[in-house]
Amino acid sequence: MQRLYDFLRRHPTWVDSFWAVALLGISCASIWKLGEAQHHGSRAAMLAVSVVMSLVVALRRRFPEPMLLLAAATGLAQLVLDVETTVANFAMLVIVCANAAVGARWASRFGLYTGLAAAPLAQIRWPQDEASFPGHVAIVLFQTAPFVLAWVLGDSMRTRRAYFAQLEERAARLEKEREAQAKVAVAAERARIARELHDVVAHNVSVMVVQADGAAYVLDAAPDQAKKALETISSTGRQALAEMRRLLGVLRTGEHKEVGEYVPQPDVEQIDELVEQCRSSGLPVDFKVEGTPRPLPSGVELTAYRIVQEALTNTRKHGGPNTGASVRLVYFDDGLGLLVEDDGKGAPHEMYEEGGADGQGHGLIGMRERVGMVGGTLDAGPRPGGGFRISALLPLKPAH
Repeated sequence: MQRLYDFLRRHPTWVDSFWAVALLGISCASIWKLGEAQHHGSRAAMLAVSVVMSLVVALRRRFPEPMLLLAAATGLAQLVLDVETTVANFAMLVIVCANAAVGARWASRFGLYTGLAAAPLAQIRWPQDEASFPGHVAIVLFQTAPFVLAWVLGDSMRTRRAYFAQLEERAARLEKEREAQAKVAVAAERARIARELHDVVAHNVSVMVVQADGAAYVLDAAPDQAKKALETISSTGRQALAEMRRLLGVLRTGEHKEVGEYVPQPDVEQIDELVEQCRSSGLPVDFKVEGTPRPLPSGVELTAYRIVQEALTNTRKHGGPNTGASVRLVYFDDGLGLLVEDDGKGAPHEMYEEGGADGQGHGLIGMRERVGMVGGTLDAGPRPGGGFRISALLPLKPAH
């Protein structure tokens, strides 16, 4: 049955032709059954009208407007030639409904007006002699009602079809919007991974360079210190490679769902390890925590870690020899405060903005972007008397 239903939906003209043949057969049978004397007009003329009206039913969905005009012309010819209506004139109801459903707007209105005029004209042309004036009015109303109902049915079908088309269009638009949002989310995540990659590479490579310079300096005088420096370079390089593999693995796959599996998410507890790593590389760092430590949103913890990492990396790059740094982590009731300072000779502020002397990377621009993502504030600039200061306030809840 489902196959038959699908076949009929794909071939609507065949269905219409079946009903047209059925209408023609019933009309011919009724004409042939009654004597010619009982009709206005010849039997041949009535058969011709039946054939034309059956054709209207057969082609109503393929050519709705032309079939409406053909049906109206045929009805007008019946009035002029005095060919009484037959069963085949039921096609007028069908074509009025079809044009109200799928025809042009002018055809829909024309079909309604034709249906409203058909019954009065027929009553005037072939009046009921024994009926009174109220009886004529009642007959006209009774014969007009089917045309009105046919038009209302067709117009309701048009409205329903337009409603479903609007729903389908809306669903397709929402699907495209979801795809676009997914692409934006993936692009944003890939940009974040690129920032993470910059932070990882800048920090670890800076540590390796400092250790390599120190090892070269004490290689002959203190082989043990040189060996320790080389071991630090080796472990730092392995750590950097491991993190880079995880990050680059996500960039290759492009799968947003795998980000949580591969991307490291440092927190404020690891700042202590970061400070120890800097100390082992030869940069004295004073680290203090004020207030009561407590769990923070993951975005705030990651931002705090990256700010300290970037600030200490810039200190090693631009602070000059014999530079010291200090890191303060302050827990407030409504946020987390960071203060990173160094007492080095410093470099032009533009180099900190660019993230390095070679003009590559994110530097303070990346810091401000990170702080802005969590709704915080950042203040960075040279200290009076030398050095550089970075101060940030990260709220627990982003500002709206």
